[in-house]
Amino acid sequence: MRLWMLAAACATVWAADLPVRQVILYKNGVGHVERAGTLAAGESARLDFKASDMNDVLKSLMIVEKGGGKVAGVRYDSMEPLDRKLGEFPFRIEPQAPVAKILDQFKGARIEVNIGGQRTSGVLVSARHSAAERQPERQEAAVLLDSGELRTLELGPAAGVRFLDPAAERKFKEYLAILAESRAGEARSVYIDSTDRSAREITASYMAPMPAWKSSYRLIFTPAAEALLEGWAIIDNTTADDWTHIRLALVSGRPVSFISRLYEPKHVTRQVASLPEDQAAGPQLFEGAVDELRKASAPPPEPAAAGVVGGVLPRRMMAARTAPAEAAAREQAPSTAAVTTETREVGEWFEYRFSQPVTVRRNESAMLPFLQQKVSARKLLIYSGDTQPHPTTAAEIVNHTGKTLDGGPITVFDSGAYSGEALMETLKSGDKRLIGYGVEPGVRVTSKLDSKSQMVREVRLNRGILTTKTARVDVKTYTARNSTDKPRTLWIEHPIRQGFTVLSPKPVETSGNHYRFELKLPASATASLSVEEEHVFETTVSVSGLSVDALLVHVQNKSISEAGRKQLQKMADLKRQIASEDAEIRRLQNEIDQIGRDQQRIRENINSLNRVAGQQEQVQRYAKQLAEQEARLAGLRDGQEAARKKKQALESELNRLIETAVF
Repeated sequence: MRLWMLAAACATVWAADLPVRQVILYKNGVGHVERAGTLAAGESARLDFKASDMNDVLKSLMIVEKGGGKVAGVRYDSMEPLDRKLGEFPFRIEPQAPVAKILDQFKGARIEVNIGGQRTSGVLVSARHSAAERQPERQEAAVLLDSGELRTLELGPAAGVRFLDPAAERKFKEYLAILAESRAGEARSVYIDSTDRSAREITASYMAPMPAWKSSYRLIFTPAAEALLEGWAIIDNTTADDWTHIRLALVSGRPVSFISRLYEPKHVTRQVASLPEDQAAGPQLFEGAVDELRKASAPPPEPAAAGVVGGVLPRRMMAARTAPAEAAAREQAPSTAAVTTETREVGEWFEYRFSQPVTVRRNESAMLPFLQQKVSARKLLIYSGDTQPHPTTAAEIVNHTGKTLDGGPITVFDSGAYSGEALMETLKSGDKRLIGYGVEPGVRVTSKLDSKSQMVREVRLNRGILTTKTARVDVKTYTARNSTDKPRTLWIEHPIRQGFTVLSPKPVETSGNHYRFELKLPASATASLSVEEEHVFETTVSVSGLSVDALLVHVQNKSISEAGRKQLQKMADLKRQIASEDAEIRRLQNEIDQIGRDQQRIRENINSLNRVAGQQEQVQRYAKQLAEQEARLAGLRDGQEAARKKKQALESELNRLIETAVF
């Protein structure tokens, strides 16, 4: 045991630091660090980290040793949770706890209390702290003296209290040492042991939490109508190491990254299990038998839960390869920033690698130029809505650099003067962006919306359903007044409306929410642009429910074919005939009802005359009239029945026509 401790101590003393050789910064809050160096025979490597970095280091550490040796293992300073460490002590020191409350947890320990130079020793029985309202605070300790006397000592005026019990004093000091270590113990060391006993080279790489690198740009318009884009990378070294002459690379991308708690020891709560013989035997009662033939069957035991084997997350270290230098030399730029970066695609991301070594001390930041190249950019005015009458001063940037431009702020300079600022999203090679950096008060834009009358574009009939496609045309006119002495190019952003289609003019481009139209503005002049949009909607109706007049309106529609017009005309004629027969049936029914009322009146008169002598002649006339009306009723009913049959025939023909008509 002592030999192992001696060997570990010697390895710690002989451990060598590996300096930082390469750093690759990402946008997701981590960085790739590579350390490398030459180790002497029997020497181990030591890497120092912050305690908060250990989770990522343990998850991503990769070690490569050249010279034939093999990595025997990796040791590092362990971390036990503070609560677990303190939980092993039989006492607890709460924040701002008074002396009496602390002492009360050491009952039975020998203490010595110094009050005014008089020292009193004995065994601590208890300690009490009282802080009643409007009463002075009191702290007292009950002590059993060596003479057997139980005495209460006031701790307020005491000059000091000392443990006479060495074990209690040692525990108390250990407790305080753990608290002090938890506050100051930020540094953690990782030791890499090797089996080789000769000098060799070793490389260790890992991912560690780091601030995301930031980019800012300068867009410079020159009097020669050229545009220069200059990019600066802002990096922060918040590590505990100096980056001295390192290889630095910046990756425009956000790979998935997360924290796994690998550094903190994981304690699993286990179940308490005991054998039956470990328990005291008690009385046992047996139930009386009910059915001797019944056998008790126990359910089969549940299968044990399969253990989860922690898989090893595959790790891949980015190789430090240098991309070929750019073929074309950059032209002389108005800025004197020396840009020495090489670019390449790294999987789904884009990498800027500085060709020259970079030095950034710890707790320092740096701003390094990574781009200086002519770009295709033209100045525009963009009108984006009716809330602001003046358009935005903007620029259209086309990325023909062959590189991915990371998103960031852009400061615009025009003819050597500051013109404004803008934000740009990440711009892939071959893509383009619009950036707005000011407001042009010399141009004012107004708009007016008009709607044309609706017109029927198409009428369809199928299985008795008449579908009408109607179009509504809206025209929005934009009028721009250019009060400046320069001709300008104005882009108008017209909102995309659901269900509307642009008829004219053709937009120069379309974004997710807007059409963009271009309007040339002469100097000191007014120009207009009218955007014509069409909204087509459909209405459906059952032909059987349409009136004759409604059918005739559709018959006159020029959008219907000649065959369709004839079918609708025939439907209208049949509906007119059906209506005529229906009117005849109602007329005959009215006459039948009128005759019925007359017959009722005549019968009442006959009954009255039969009770009066000498009225036989009048009764006979009434009887003759009733006979004539009965004959008329028979004819009316025959005519009504014939009209009903004719109506039914017409309705059958109409229904058949409606069901079979298609156009």
